[in-house]
This record gives sequence, structure tokens and C-alpha cells, in this order.
Amino acid sequence: MTKPALKIGPLPDRTPVKLILLIDPALRAELEAYAAIYAEAQGERAGVETLARVMPEAFMTSGSGFRQARLQ
Repeated sequence: MTKPALKIGPLPDRTPVKLILLIDPALRAELEAYAAIYAEAQGERAGVETLARVMPEAFMTSGSGFRQARLQ
């Protein structure tokens, strides 16, 4: 039997990696403020820990200078 031609190839490893990150109290307060605004805008609560996990990826993917430097 031949394999079907799918648009999606092998999936990347999405196994979470534990990283301990210490932040300043001021940054914690900013993350809490962001979480409150997020809850109001999206209609659902996201904790500081959840936001801290997704923010670096959003930051990295939106950084055009970073993307260009990676291609060189």
C-alpha cells in the first residue's frame, strides 16, 4: 500500500522542557496586569504562568530582525 501524500509532514517534538525562570517583582506585576487585560479582551482567564510560557514564542515569531538573522 502506498503512503498518501499529506500536506503535513512529520510533527516536531512538542515535549515540554522544564525551565526555571526567576523574575523581578515588577515584571510579575506587569504579567498580572497583562493577564487581567487578556481576561477582559478574550473572555477567559490565563494565569501568569500560562502567559509566561506562550509569550516568548510570540515574541520570537514576531521579531523580524531575529528571523532575518536566523536565515543568514
